[in-house]
Amino acid sequence: ILIFFFRYRDMSARFFPRIVRSIRHITSTPLKRSSYLIPVGSACVLSFGYATYHNRRHLFNFPTVFAFRSNNGSGDNYGPLHPNFIADVVEMVAPAVVFIEIKDQRRRDYRTGAPITQSNGSGFIVESDGLILTNAHVVYGKPNSIVKVKLQDGREFNGTIETVDIQSDLATVRIPCKDLPILRLGNSSSLRPGEWVVALGSPLSLSNTITAGVISSKQRMSKELGLRDRNMEYIQTDAAITFGNSGGPLVNMKGEAIGINAMKVTAGISFAIPADHARAFLEKRKEGKFVPVAQVRRYLGITMLSLTPMLLLDLQQRHDLPPEVHHGVLVWKIIVSSPAHLAGIQPGDVVTHIDGHAVHSAKDVYRSLESGGEVLDIVVVRRTGTYHLKVKPESTS
Repeated sequence: ILIFFFRYRDMSARFFPRIVRSIRHITSTPLKRSSYLIPVGSACVLSFGYATYHNRRHLFNFPTVFAFRSNNGSGDNYGPLHPNFIADVVEMVAPAVVFIEIKDQRRRDYRTGAPITQSNGSGFIVESDGLILTNAHVVYGKPNSIVKVKLQDGREFNGTIETVDIQSDLATVRIPCKDLPILRLGNSSSLRPGEWVVALGSPLSLSNTITAGVISSKQRMSKELGLRDRNMEYIQTDAAITFGNSGGPLVNMKGEAIGINAMKVTAGISFAIPADHARAFLEKRKEGKFVPVAQVRRYLGITMLSLTPMLLLDLQQRHDLPPEVHHGVLVWKIIVSSPAHLAGIQPGDVVTHIDGHAVHSAKDVYRSLESGGEVLDIVVVRRTGTYHLKVKPESTS
């Protein structure tokens, strides 16, 4: 203590002025140091203890940190206070998530004789009598095919496509089953950046695959993503969304579907269709405002993505795309033996023109399918060059 007072004279004089004056008075006398060491030390100890106790509120006034629960946003935001909050959400919503598989009735596995899988995706039950919500690109335009729906409990059903909205990329499928668990649509307009979300689906046919992340933006306009023909907003998240996850739910910590998984642009950047838009789609479906599925005429057999500025930059940086290409759709997946596959279109190709018309989005491709001739002249760009391919679309009727 004496060392403290002698070494930190200024601070000691500020907080303990009386003690310092006493020490200076005693030490200024001609007595030997050993004669006053014990009484001075005892006095210092007692004085220091008294001063510390007397000033305890000022010396130990540390800020208090409180954990609190916010009632704002689409969720209560109390989940992260629990160590297994994601597992709790998954346990709550997983029974309503389904695996969707599109089977080609004309082509069969030579070993098993079963129809070959054309594509697959995810969906979730929105009505207990068997109505399922999914993406349009999961079930749309697959001729001579059957829709297989597998529930979480292992049961499988043949599904019927009821409604398709190509522009918003939403569709409904019906299965003959009652008393099913449902997933309620939440309020996507009240989302906040940084809010926790969980994406569920069946990528690569692996059911109940889960990724988690946070909301980056709840109002990413379609024009920012290169989807010029769509006037809607998307939810941006860093939760991984793959093609197998497409159609599955993006849920908040309350176990509500606040989005429908739609597409992944690059690592850490994925997009979902807001639940508010899906709710409007279901209301219009009841009013019969959509074109019946039976009127869908022709198809190519590709899964495609519009070239967003970020995706375009990524392809050009990897030298998969020439720098002069500024528009088109990326061919992500090809259905084996489809018209596109037989014509020579490959995964990774970028379709820039059809019959001389520039392609900016998937809607341009669908428009060309409906209004074009029997054979389409499709311009594709790949790493090795630009190619003109003749494709004969197949009838879905």
